[in-house]
Amino acid sequence: MEADFAAFGSPLCGEVKRFCRRVRETYREIQEELTPYKDDRYYRLAPMRLYTLSKRHFVLVFVVFFICFGLTVFIGIAGPNVIETSVARTDLNNSLKLKPFNLSSPPLSTYNQQLWLTCVVELDQHDVSLKKNVTMTVRVLGVVKDGSTPYVNNQVHNRTRLLSCAQKCSEIIVAHLGYLNYTQYNIFVSFEDLNKLTYTIQNITFTWKTYNPTFSQVEIWFRFVFVVLTFMVTCLFAHSLRKFSMRDWGIEQKWMSILLPLLLLYNDPFFPLSFLVNSWFPGMLDDLFQSLFLCALLLFWLCVYHGIRVQGERKCLTFYLPKFFIVGLLWLASVTLGIWQTVNEVHDPTYQYRVDTGNFQGMKIFFLVVATTYILYLLFLIVRACSELRNMPYVDLRLKFLTALTFVVLVISIVILYLLPAEFLSFYGLLNFYLYTLAFVYSPSKNALYESQLKDNPAFSMLNDSDDDVIYGSDYEEMPLQNGQAIRAKYKEESDSD
Repeated sequence: MEADFAAFGSPLCGEVKRFCRRVRETYREIQEELTPYKDDRYYRLAPMRLYTLSKRHFVLVFVVFFICFGLTVFIGIAGPNVIETSVARTDLNNSLKLKPFNLSSPPLSTYNQQLWLTCVVELDQHDVSLKKNVTMTVRVLGVVKDGSTPYVNNQVHNRTRLLSCAQKCSEIIVAHLGYLNYTQYNIFVSFEDLNKLTYTIQNITFTWKTYNPTFSQVEIWFRFVFVVLTFMVTCLFAHSLRKFSMRDWGIEQKWMSILLPLLLLYNDPFFPLSFLVNSWFPGMLDDLFQSLFLCALLLFWLCVYHGIRVQGERKCLTFYLPKFFIVGLLWLASVTLGIWQTVNEVHDPTYQYRVDTGNFQGMKIFFLVVATTYILYLLFLIVRACSELRNMPYVDLRLKFLTALTFVVLVISIVILYLLPAEFLSFYGLLNFYLYTLAFVYSPSKNALYESQLKDNPAFSMLNDSDDDVIYGSDYEEMPLQNGQAIRAKYKEESDSD
């Protein structure tokens, strides 16, 4: 009986061993197929339109980019104002200082999006230098269509604001409503410490600020156009790569297949819900999509500048994990700040993160430390990539183009933040056209299969090169980047002569 069991078990064990051996061999073959050797890594990459562009084409790409971006800036400048203001002026005398101010907002709609109430204290002396903490008491009531005033917040909010005057007193933010549930609001405001000032208060000017309804309509169409354009660019980019296996895509092409769908979310196809639903959720969803796309863009720069040097050698622990850790901390900090601000503003309209900075000091320091680490790491990768790849014709071209276009975008972003009006439209247009340009140059051309066998394959051109040409480069290697038609003619002449 034992002999029969041994005879039965031995073939079974042998089959199991052979099956495990085949699984290991198959896994090894797949791993070698997905991770090509370092020597032939450029042979395996899908071609890019970037390789076929001449100098005139590069200039044309940048010109088209600036024209499209300039069009969005023109729309922002020529379009309606973003913020609409309404002033409620109140004359004071000494007997009214301690009485609360009853302020009624102008009629509102969902197209006004948000509501701010600010005030400016005017003293009888204009050359006064003053800094004093003032206690402010605020109560917010919402007015429904029948004229009744239910409580929006069934409590009185007390806040301390800094009254700073230097020839003119600075503006004080009284309240902010992130979304509007009512068509009108009544806000009661009182200042407890103004009567203790040594200077006479001449007047207090209250100002209502909301989004311009006309701008809200322009914003809806603006986002809709970019949603449609991004969807079309995403489909065209995926269609251009359909003939190539995903394992043969370059790292830029893989990342563009991720960034373009995230750009679609960044443009927020759900944005019209903000005007149909009286809730804070659509606004928080928009903030989440924006932070997700921007952090993915930061991760794209790190991975490309590092991965362009080590194609075929990327490991999760050594390559991706440090980058995901740094950018993940930035994303976590931004999302935490956004959620914290939204939750506090829902429960307290007088809450302002720019004013109530006590709880944010630690988060700000943490964010600055992580951002500084990211910048230093990115600069290190750029310098190392430029020093190691400057003599490689195709890879050097990819590196130079990405660096030049990204530098232009960063400079324009700084100009937008400090100089240009219509910041929203300009910044959205800049990021969209930046991704569209990258998708164009990284997508394969129509005759990509032919070019991948002849022109885009450095290994093919090295078959007949001498050792000196291989080591030090030759003029022939630079010619495909200057004029693709001349190279195809040269190949034709050589084939005829052969």
